Amino acid sequence: MLATVMHAPGDVRYEARPEPRILAPTDAIIRLTATCICGSDLWPYRGHNAITEPLAMGHEYCGVVMEVGSEVKTIRPGQFVVGSFCISDNTCPHCRFGFQSSCEQREFMSGAQAPYARVPLADGTLVATAAMPDDDLIPSLLAASDVLGTGWYAADAARVKPGSTVAVVGDGAVGLMGVLAAKQMGAERIIAMSRHKTRQALALEYGATDIVVERGDAGVAQIKALTQGVGADSVLECVGTRESMQQAIHATRPGGMIGYVGVPHGVELDGQSLFFSQTGMLGGPAPVRRFLPHLMDLILTRRINPGKVFDLALPLEDVAEGYRAMDERRAIKVLLRP
Repeated sequence: MLATVMHAPGDVRYEARPEPRILAPTDAIIRLTATCICGSDLWPYRGHNAITEPLAMGHEYCGVVMEVGSEVKTIRPGQFVVGSFCISDNTCPHCRFGFQSSCEQREFMSGAQAPYARVPLADGTLVATAAMPDDDLIPSLLAASDVLGTGWYAADAARVKPGSTVAVVGDGAVGLMGVLAAKQMGAERIIAMSRHKTRQALALEYGATDIVVERGDAGVAQIKALTQGVGADSVLECVGTRESMQQAIHATRPGGMIGYVGVPHGVELDGQSLFFSQTGMLGGPAPVRRFLPHLMDLILTRRINPGKVFDLALPLEDVAEGYRAMDERRAIKVLLRP
């Protein structure tokens, strides 16, 4: 088959790869209905992560089960499934505690920007729908595989409550999903930090009440001004840079919580500053599997439409153009159809 491989920064190719097959009795093979490019894929694309060998790209996926291993019990061929980007058995102590992204058997999904993919630990990772979903719901179900679940985790980790004030640092797909999540969790005021008109418009559609275009200290000052000098009850950090993390810490009120889900690059925290900020922090790779059943139900009953975050759809063979579009910020998130 043909699939996506990154050979070097800026060098993405759609080329021949071995077709996936069952390697362990707990595996499943799925035919992808849709896949996409993640903002985290841009780190190696831009040269921020070292590429020491060709990388089979793609960790967001949904599709139809084609084959299962001999020990798979709850997933069967013919089902439509959505899976987390973190592979988990969903039975270990960490999984049972709700942190499947720290599963004792954790793997990270790869190779999903392709027509077919192997999913390890299928019983613990995949969630099936009761029937084949309508085609217009596919983008939203795909979003649940990572960005929606990650934005939801950011809001959950930041302890967003009904009536609270929330600030969202980052206007990429995850940040926009964080806005959606905060709205669903009952936040009264949601401050989205964004400089881009199209992203601002989607943030407002998803529930943002205020837009702050400033960054750094100026952005913090704007949030303080909007909250009468108090700061936000909950802050969602959805970027992963030193500046964004400092912005999140300084925009949070004493006793508030930060949910940080941006993959960190160059982030260093000053212990004394953090000590006196009196803010709580919880983050890391999102335990998407914890939230998948609820998120899929919200999507299938059409109560949320996270699929709007995909503002460019391309055939899979044009994946290199999709990377360019996201790198140049011509697209928020690119949907790929095999």
